[in-house]
Amino acid sequence: RISPLCDKVCPRQTAMADTPLSLGMRMVLGATGGMGAAVCCHPLDVVRVQLQIDGGQGAKKQYSGTGDAISQIIKRNGVLRGLYPGIDAAFMRQWTYGSCRLGIYAFLLDKVNSTQAKGVAVPFWKKLLMGSTAGAIGSFVGTPSEIALVRMGADTKLPDAEKRNYKNVVDCCMRIAKEEGVSKLWNGATPTIIRATLLSASVLACYSEAKIELYKAFPSVFKDKEGIPLMFTSTMFASLVANVVSNPFDVVKSRIQNMPTVQAGQKPMYSGMGDCFMKSVKGEGPMVLYRGFTPAFVKLAPYTCISLILVDKMTKMVTGKSAM
Repeated sequence: RISPLCDKVCPRQTAMADTPLSLGMRMVLGATGGMGAAVCCHPLDVVRVQLQIDGGQGAKKQYSGTGDAISQIIKRNGVLRGLYPGIDAAFMRQWTYGSCRLGIYAFLLDKVNSTQAKGVAVPFWKKLLMGSTAGAIGSFVGTPSEIALVRMGADTKLPDAEKRNYKNVVDCCMRIAKEEGVSKLWNGATPTIIRATLLSASVLACYSEAKIELYKAFPSVFKDKEGIPLMFTSTMFASLVANVVSNPFDVVKSRIQNMPTVQAGQKPMYSGMGDCFMKSVKGEGPMVLYRGFTPAFVKLAPYTCISLILVDKMTKMVTGKSAM
């Protein structure tokens, strides 16, 4: 809350702080926070995708682990071309999926908070429900950019004869729609939406809840309930829970979205989510579902930390209170 002195000196700022943010403004803040995180974390997303599709359908594995994948990618394509392909798709993803996920959750949480009795926190199950809703909506809207992100990130791994050579995210989406049909922009939408629903529920609800519970349990450690140490610890916990829950669906999603284009008379590599799941586990064992776990967590943890802290801090600058 802005101080009484500031209430007198700058009433316009006070009025702005007391006015609830619109859904559109919260979505803009969500996208901005997500873009800041994407710049830092995109290379790990590229490594994650390449590890998850490595060895699919019995092909020989190229990478022995995360470190080997990073080394080979840089050696093959250099730092920028190797680790930052599809960064424009990552930005587009933030303005579709990220803006909806963070914006809708923050908007719903604010609305529910306003109906709670003073001093009574929003129940955890409601936070899970709001996180799931925001994640599902954002994922459906953002699936085309997700497919572009996966394809552009995986393209550098393909042999020269098989490279798709997309110029940018718009070219990628336009070519997919033209060459494979508009519906292919939502290829793998089912595992994508399931993953996003679980991930958003885990990350957003656990982050909101952890901030409250850690502040209560360790007041001598976390002296400021809006401080960076508390936010950082909460995002690390939420990221770990979310990664454990969502990684199997992430592997299936990446493999379905990166399937080769089917020629006339050919059968697709996977007929759907269940078929991909069964073939992957049968051919490579159950731990294939946690392939790419390390880069996924190493990417998710700082991404979650940067994006949520940015959104919280930017929202507090505008409204005088945090978003989550």
